[in-house]
Amino acid sequence: MGKAMKIKHDLDDITELVEIIQVLKDVADTKFHELANRKDRFARFGESFVEFFRMISLSTVRHPLVSNDVPKVGIVAITSEGGFMGDLNAKTIRHVMAEKEANPNSVLITVGRKGVERLRPAQADMKTFVNLDEVGLYETAIQIKDYVIQEVMEGRLGKILVVYPWSKNFNLQKPRTIKLLPCDELLTKQAEFVDSIESVIEESDPVDVIGYLADMWLVCRIYEVLHDTSISESAAQSQQLEASVQKMKKDKKGIASAFGKARKGDIDKSMREVFTSRMMSGGGRR
Repeated sequence: MGKAMKIKHDLDDITELVEIIQVLKDVADTKFHELANRKDRFARFGESFVEFFRMISLSTVRHPLVSNDVPKVGIVAITSEGGFMGDLNAKTIRHVMAEKEANPNSVLITVGRKGVERLRPAQADMKTFVNLDEVGLYETAIQIKDYVIQEVMEGRLGKILVVYPWSKNFNLQKPRTIKLLPCDELLTKQAEFVDSIESVIEESDPVDVIGYLADMWLVCRIYEVLHDTSISESAAQSQQLEASVQKMKKDKKGIASAFGKARKGDIDKSMREVFTSRMMSGGGRR
């Protein structure tokens, strides 16, 4: 049964592949739901953060991280380093280039190895952050925060935008742009919750307080963006793997059908050979 056995090997191979890809899809599904369930931590932090400073309004104090006149814009482009992310990364890169065209006086700050490869022709000397899995999301967030704060405080950049893949829900992932700096809305929101207090003892300079506020907020915000990127990555991977599973299952049906036909053909051929052999053997005896 030569032909049937060859097809049987192909059938066994695709069966194993379907099982492996299905496992990978289940892992991506689980990761998506676990990461999505952690999102409420960022909302709780934001509420506690504002409440902590509700006793005094700092919105009248000027600080480069809150308000500045520097025209140059930094665009932080975040792409996924994971597999099966080609389509979403490509959409994010196009969104980044659209933001760069809308802000001619801008520079790129790229996060993620795939983004570095795609955006290097647009700006060879851009600042890069790669190997997120090895470094860790929180450590990467701190590195990005330190860099953008230094650039703004030293007057090289005035505004920081972040472009990253965002998951609206499990089935819809798309690029999203947010403003990271100046974080003027932070103090605007804080001012809305100010209590009416006759006098407050300020042990620290309000400028230092704003710097500390912005530092903490930036780390949380950047980490939240990287967390959202991981959520989008899991959802996109799951969808890509699901498409692969469905295609391979369809191919498996075709191979299984071909195997059945080949097996039947081999059996018929064997029966004909046996019958012919017996006829010839019988003819020889006569």
